[in-house]
Formats: sequence, structure tokens, C-alpha cells
Amino acid sequence: MAKVSIVMGSDSDLGIMSQAAKVLEEFGIEYEMKIISAHRMPDIFVEYAKSAARRGISVIIAGAGGAAHLPGMCAALFDLPVIGVPIHTKSLGGVDSLYSIVQMPSGIPVATVAINGAKNAGLLAVKMLAISDRDLLDKLSDYKESMKQAVSDKSDKLEEIGYEEYLSEM
Repeated sequence: MAKVSIVMGSDSDLGIMSQAAKVLEEFGIEYEMKIISAHRMPDIFVEYAKSAARRGISVIIAGAGGAAHLPGMCAALFDLPVIGVPIHTKSLGGVDSLYSIVQMPSGIPVATVAINGAKNAGLLAVKMLAISDRDLLDKLSDYKESMKQAVSDKSDKLEEIGYEEYLSEM
């Protein structure tokens, strides 16, 4: 059964939101992915958000651009955590999306990541689920250690071959 729902208002957001799916897959977390517009199909959206907990969803990751109502509307209808992913827009570079998601009214919180930060949204969902799952917490610890090792390996390589050769290999 899916524990996380990844939702977006348009298929144009799929390239970004798939980054969250990849993280969840890496940690072995089941998820569902949906395209639902809060504006163009409000009745379907309301049913989706209201039924999410009954369907076993523990966290919703909602990506949205522009007016970015999707994460906030999810938070208004879903009692568990919602993570908002502001999507980059051509007109204002995603700052409009960021402001729309992060400036929620008191009582309707949405955890918000960086513009196009779906990978971090996936990791935040993993951390939320790890609160009550020791195996998942151990996987997170291993993940952090692998990131540390990757940076250390790059530093060693840079020191060994010099910056010019390092840059030529990038």
C-alpha cells in the first residue's frame, strides 16, 4: 500500500516531481503519483485529499507552479504532513510558487522545500516516516554516510590530480 502520494497539477511538473519518486524508490517506500488540478477538477481533488489517509497515505508531496494552491489545499483537507514543492515558472522564476506555498495561514502548515526541490521533498518524507520506522532510520543513516564518502572521494581526487584535470573530467 502506498505510504506517500506525489501529486501535481500538470504533467509539465512530472520531470521535477519524478525526483521525489526516485528517492522514495531508493528507500523502498511505496508511493502513488497523480496529476490532479485543484482548479480544473475541484470535486476530484477534494475527494483525493479527503480520502488519502483512509487509503494509507502518511505524507503528501504536492508540486505546484504559479499560484501554487495545490499544496495548501492538500493541507487544508489532509490531516497528516504535506510537503510543498514550488515549481520554477517562466514568468517569475518560481518565486511566485514559493511565496504561494510558504505563506500559508496559521493552522494550515505546509513544509516547503526549495524551488524544484523535489529530491529534498522525497528525503523529508522519508525522514517523517522514519520517526516510527527504525529500519528506515538506519537506511537514512547509511544514505548520509554515502553522501559524506562521495564528497570525501571527490576531495581526494581533486587533491591527487589537480583542479584543471578534475575540471576536464567533469
